[in-house]
Amino acid sequence: MTTSAFDAGRPAGTGLANWREAPQNRWSFRHVRELVPSARVRAPTTGGAEPDAPGGALDGLDVELPGGARGGLASLLSATRADELLVWKSGRAAYHWAAPDSDPAEPHLLFSVSKSITALLAGILEGQGLLDPEAPVTTYVPEMAASPAYGSASVRDVLDMAVSLDFEESYLDPDGAFARYRRAMLWNPCPPGATEGDLLTFLATLRRQDHAHGTRFHYASPNADLLGIIVERAGGAPYATLLQTLLWQPMGARDDASVTLDRRGAARAAGGVSATARDLARLGDLVRRGGGGIVPAAFVEDLWRGGSREAWLAAEDPVESMPEARYRSQWYAVGDENDCLCAIGIHGQWIFIDPTRETVIVRLASQALPLDDAIKLATVRSFHAIARAL
Repeated sequence: MTTSAFDAGRPAGTGLANWREAPQNRWSFRHVRELVPSARVRAPTTGGAEPDAPGGALDGLDVELPGGARGGLASLLSATRADELLVWKSGRAAYHWAAPDSDPAEPHLLFSVSKSITALLAGILEGQGLLDPEAPVTTYVPEMAASPAYGSASVRDVLDMAVSLDFEESYLDPDGAFARYRRAMLWNPCPPGATEGDLLTFLATLRRQDHAHGTRFHYASPNADLLGIIVERAGGAPYATLLQTLLWQPMGARDDASVTLDRRGAARAAGGVSATARDLARLGDLVRRGGGGIVPAAFVEDLWRGGSREAWLAAEDPVESMPEARYRSQWYAVGDENDCLCAIGIHGQWIFIDPTRETVIVRLASQALPLDDAIKLATVRSFHAIARAL
């Protein structure tokens, strides 16, 4: 493989077949735009200038490690392949940790934290009168009229992961529907004899289950990719343009972001956004403050207060780590005593908001497995310990 100035530090042999695997992912999660077609989201030329967060202050904070032993926070982060941890307290940077081979100025792939960002765009468009959450999906994407799953679903069903959808989020399945999904988004190589496809065509093929829409929480990333298309149609512009003009520049981002694209230019709204931790912290604090005049306050308040407990409890695969939670507009309302809210992505990506303690925590990581329950539990407990310590 020919190298270039852009390949500095790239592990030998890294490509579409292995870029999400360890150890390649530590490099590729910060260089996804060199592997998959991507659109830039430009920060304003006069971005925010908050001082850098102090490091070291919480390195020795006593936390639980995966498996139940105790150790310092820095040890937990190193042991769980974290790339960066950034904490904001009351709107100011309070603590920063970065792995030795991590570059905080380089945008990091967010995976499903992208879903939560996409939903904020939907909220902005709703506030502008351009998007109706109660409207049928077909109002914005008429191509879904013949879709067995989406032809009868509403935008609200899509927002809340309550579409009656026959789709399994099988991250490690190399042959099934999830693998076809990743080929359609250009995240996987296309094997000989297979068709590449595109997101919109793939979404239209998905079938529904027997239960009614809106009655059962069923986490499926295609919902959020369809939401991205709905946002584009409602906003009348490409996803990257809407993210730039409606959110990234108004909130004063410090760094450019990006989003991956399929072969027809559709954005991977469910998982393809890359951004820096400091801009995610700014975004999380925007939500903590009720939208900051950028996202409508009513939409943000609904993230905490909306959502169906009945739909959450009816899920086929309950989220055992959050038994009191609700899911609303691509965000998790944890349902704990501090009313925490979070956005979560595979391989260890988080925005965690504790409004009671005015704390926002961003974690970026390159965990070897997409899902690791032991790391997830230790991570959530460390967030609560951090918020208590500040």
